[in-house]
Amino acid sequence: MMAVYCGKIPPVDDPSEGSTVLPKALVVSAKVDGRSVGDRETIERVSNKPTITLEFSREVKADEASLSSVQFEGGPLTVTAHPADATKLVFTSESTLSDGARYKFSISAGECFGVKLKSDYTFWLSTKYVIDDQTDKFPRITDDELFEKVQKAAFSYFWDYGHPVSGLARERLGSGDTVTSGGSGFGLMAIPVGIERGWISRTEGAQRLLKIVDFLGSAERFHGAWPHWLNGSTGKAIAFSTNDNGADLVETAFLVEGLLAVRAYFDGSDALESEIRTKITALWEGVEWTWFQQGGQKVLYWHWSPDKGWAMNMKITSWNEAQIVYILAASSPTYPITKEVYDQGWNGSNGYNYRTPLFFVHYSFLGLDPRKLKDAYASYWEQNCQHARTNYEYCVGSDKGYGYSAECWGLTASDYYNGYTASSPSNDTGTVAPTAALASFPYMPEEAMAAMNYFYYKLGNKLWGTYGFYDSFALAKNWFASSYIAIDEGPIVVMMENYRTGLIWDSFMKDRDVQAGLTKLGFTWK
Repeated sequence: MMAVYCGKIPPVDDPSEGSTVLPKALVVSAKVDGRSVGDRETIERVSNKPTITLEFSREVKADEASLSSVQFEGGPLTVTAHPADATKLVFTSESTLSDGARYKFSISAGECFGVKLKSDYTFWLSTKYVIDDQTDKFPRITDDELFEKVQKAAFSYFWDYGHPVSGLARERLGSGDTVTSGGSGFGLMAIPVGIERGWISRTEGAQRLLKIVDFLGSAERFHGAWPHWLNGSTGKAIAFSTNDNGADLVETAFLVEGLLAVRAYFDGSDALESEIRTKITALWEGVEWTWFQQGGQKVLYWHWSPDKGWAMNMKITSWNEAQIVYILAASSPTYPITKEVYDQGWNGSNGYNYRTPLFFVHYSFLGLDPRKLKDAYASYWEQNCQHARTNYEYCVGSDKGYGYSAECWGLTASDYYNGYTASSPSNDTGTVAPTAALASFPYMPEEAMAAMNYFYYKLGNKLWGTYGFYDSFALAKNWFASSYIAIDEGPIVVMMENYRTGLIWDSFMKDRDVQAGLTKLGFTWK
């Protein structure tokens, strides 16, 4: 074996006379710690003393290395012949690499290892993030106590951090006056949870709810639909993007889902709860669902703008988080769509993709109870459970070096180290969002509990804050978010309660308008 120079290229001696012509070759493959990496690719989560194996298109000689041919930013490498294959060389790092760091490896075209390489081969490797230690970061408590602690912390995002004027949910931590309609719908469903858990009184919950519905009644709407974002002080629409400055029907549906759930929950005969129900009914009946068929088409459209019109031109079709839109549109007592719009527009017969983000089985099903729900297209309990299972098994079986395991899993939309993305088995950035596993408690309780314990005890010193678990993390990047986002906090509170008691499912499903809509669309749920 011999050491290979890795660093600044030294002067190259003049070729000696009478040198032989070397056979030409290519690097045909590379592996780091036994995992393949292609030319110009990056391999994540490798060991701190990696072994790199290069395969060439012909036999090579480890003892005929050119000092300038191989460079590695991690320091010197030792090269040896492969014990069983003369076309392979094995490079071993002589230095211990830093955790969570990225290094470049390259082998240049030219004479090297007894051949003349016809082209370069370059890749990057990132070392794994190693948790400082495997000790618990917090004292052990019972699973029930941890369940309550996590759920209550997420609830406090809506209760303690709710906008002081409107009571609605801020889009994210630090978003000031920007409140979110869909995330607020999730926050509405958290209020009954807080009451039933004893974190707030029923009167406190009702008073907060009245403030919210009064604000929603005066806020800017477009054919009865709310925008994605509102100013929590003035009620004016805040543009989500250039052409998305008006109605957002999907976010409106999430808000209405919450409104109908709390309308059913606050069923008292006193003046306060009666007023709440009356005002929610007016908000609900004011949404012009049929307007969003864009001229009577057999499909619903996501956006409409008062000055851009239908510029977004985005149809709401399956499968995604928006099935609740069609169910509510069919349930409307004032602007109902027909079954034909559901069948042709949503078109559940398109087939289901289980490798999509987990919020697909969370957002619509915070209120909509999937346990016995069936229609012509699916048994929703079986479908949702399989979706969660697919996400989990992908993480457990992943060989990408992201740090996933049976305790560290959950891919969905969240912040990540380069911004925001909808993570899934089909779009994997190595980012885990706690909401993905925790909101899957109804579907996979044991696996969700294992994840909760891991997030809290093993990562809690980096992942736990004022409102519970931060939005996301990527172990291979040594990156932890410092953010909280309403649409990720809400499913934690609500789906954990649905697993525990079915509270929000039971409230939403007893709504007579919803039952009428489900019946119209051919659903069964009992």
